Amino acid sequence: MLNQLMKHKIIAILRGINNEHADQTAQALIAGGISFMEITMNTDGAAQMIERWQNKFGKQAHIGAGTVTNLKRAKEAVAAGAQFLISPNVDEAVIDYGRQHGLSVWPGAMTPTEIVKAYEAGADAVKLFPMASLGLGYMKEIKAPLDHIPIIATGGVDLHNIAEYFGAGAVAVGMGSKLVNMEWVREGKYELIIEKAKQFKQAVSKL
Repeated sequence: MLNQLMKHKIIAILRGINNEHADQTAQALIAGGISFMEITMNTDGAAQMIERWQNKFGKQAHIGAGTVTNLKRAKEAVAAGAQFLISPNVDEAVIDYGRQHGLSVWPGAMTPTEIVKAYEAGADAVKLFPMASLGLGYMKEIKAPLDHIPIIATGGVDLHNIAEYFGAGAVAVGMGSKLVNMEWVREGKYELIIEKAKQFKQAVSKL
């Protein structure tokens, strides 16, 4: 799964999406070339959405769970058919449970100690979070001694700086509102989501 992510480079983060708009939003992202989609577990009906998307879009995209902050959420996500688990924190029970079920687990960490702890616990990549606050300079400094650990950067990514994230050492980026504009979703402007997805896909295709 990590190899696929490194090929596609972008994870679309869907947090708080309304169930009635969810499927068309997923279709728009896929149409725009996005292959990794993360439904956060603090979204109403997240587990049911993951299961439905696996059935509908499983041949076109990789569907995972985000905000998997504890073992309870990990069990719900795995039971729903999530293909990967992402969290904002390092919980070794979550990492272990995901690995037992053959899933990639990408926990969130900020400090060098947390990053190494997550990797040694079995994470095959670590999400550096919150990147919008930490900044690119922080990631460059982290990568110098920890260049063996694949880093997924989440937060602060836009069309103007996405190349800089990869230049600083990220293997992939997680993107929320800059990619999935919830106002467009609510207004049914799926063509704008397709276009935005295409722009980001084009931007990473050059990297």
